[in-house]
Amino acid sequence: MFLAEVVGTIVSPVQIPVLEGRKLLLLRPVTPEGKPTGKTRIGIDRAQAGVGDRVLVIDEGNSGRQLLGDPKAAVKTIVVGVVDYVERDGRYTYDHTQESPR
Repeated sequence: MFLAEVVGTIVSPVQIPVLEGRKLLLLRPVTPEGKPTGKTRIGIDRAQAGVGDRVLVIDEGNSGRQLLGDPKAAVKTIVVGVVDYVERDGRYTYDHTQESPR
């Protein structure tokens, strides 16, 4: 599981059946303070997230298959929640109400 910032959406006219009708997001992993870390990846949106949102992402195939209810689905990365705030060592490192609009 990791934190990420949604940096875009993905449109693919040809998809495997399990992805049909699902929104795909371009995700940039971030530290709790919001510093980019790791490689950008594509995830299935299950949390109604949008560009600029900080999100919680699972990145493990079995969990993804369970969420989609398909034991044979070729999935791994799924957005499971939009983050309201991150608290670390007693202080907020991220608060969506304090972020400047994009």
